Amino acid sequence: MKRTTQRARYRLGVASRAVAAVAGGYALSSIATVLLTLALPASRAEAVLTATMLSFLVYLGAVVWVFAAATAWRAWLGLIVPAAVLGGTAWILRMASVGGAS
Repeated sequence: MKRTTQRARYRLGVASRAVAAVAGGYALSSIATVLLTLALPASRAEAVLTATMLSFLVYLGAVVWVFAAATAWRAWLGLIVPAAVLGGTAWILRMASVGGAS
């Protein structure tokens, strides 16, 4: 029974990391794309293109991080905290640009 519990726990940990890599990595790279689009000093089209290309590196880093972290909890935390920081920064930049345009 103990061995079955260990196997189930291991499999849940791997499944959690896989979901974190796919969904969490996508969310983090999307938020990074938004932030970079707002922050890059270029025309809108060039900023979007550059941010989109750089988002592939962010996604790669997120996937590597998820499977390199010591536990599944740390993997999720290592995605949620940067996503929150980047999202908050993007929101502040967006509000500053909307406020400045009025």
